[in-house]
Amino acid sequence: MERLTRLTWTFFSIFALLILCGVSTVDAAKAQPKQKNIIMATTTSTQDTGLLDVLIPIFEKKTGYFVKTIAVGSGQAMTMGSKGEADVLLVHSQAAEKKFIADGNGVNRRLVMHNDFIIVGPPSDPATIRQSKKAADGFKKISLSKTLFLSRGDNSGTNAKEKEIWKAAGIQPEGQKWYQQTGLGMGQTLAVAAEKKGYTLADRGTYLAMKKNLGLDILLEGDAVLLNIYHVIEVNPAKWPKVNAAGAKAFADFMVSKQVQGIIKTFGIKKFGSPLFFPDAEKKVEDLGK
Repeated sequence: MERLTRLTWTFFSIFALLILCGVSTVDAAKAQPKQKNIIMATTTSTQDTGLLDVLIPIFEKKTGYFVKTIAVGSGQAMTMGSKGEADVLLVHSQAAEKKFIADGNGVNRRLVMHNDFIIVGPPSDPATIRQSKKAADGFKKISLSKTLFLSRGDNSGTNAKEKEIWKAAGIQPEGQKWYQQTGLGMGQTLAVAAEKKGYTLADRGTYLAMKKNLGLDILLEGDAVLLNIYHVIEVNPAKWPKVNAAGAKAFADFMVSKQVQGIIKTFGIKKFGSPLFFPDAEKKVEDLGK
């Protein structure tokens, strides 16, 4: 009898354990996202600075999603989004972003961070732009001196800002011998400018990340027009039902979370002596740079 009782208790113990394991397995399955892969289209600066190399593994470990990063210019990233070829965007081209939303291609555009654009060139500064306070004045001097200027020419956020400055300067540089378009990302364009000893417009983060091997100096900075603002945008699932809307929202939420904003705040300080970006979640664009 005693042996039978022990066997009975053993049976029920095993049965209960199996039930608990089953429940745990079900819970674990529920916790895992149904569609695990996320396509994130972003500007090259977030990739070239190494920021995404820090953030994405944290996101993947925390959520169970897998992020495929496509680093192109902001314009190309939004083109992908407008075709439903990406789930979420991390970009920095404000006018194009607003049009992207107005056209119904994106939802929940949220401010993530900012840094600034700078004009860099050879230390000898042949166009003497170092003495200028305004970006447009610096561009005028480059034009008048016919000194080599390297443009990304890739419809990126940086390229859009460059065109804006040329327009403010009243200059049409395309077709001029001193004006060359690389068609490349920020890091590669900086490398070409360094090799050819020319000027270029760059975001500060990418420049600082590559500064050691460039031999280029910051020659003009601080103009309010050079503010460089990044937003995260979810591709509109109402227009593109096949996008991973849940994954896009999870990534966007992650980018504006306190944890990530804290990482952004200190990213780059240890290696470069200053942060490469400044966190801006819950701020207003009009308050930046004040």
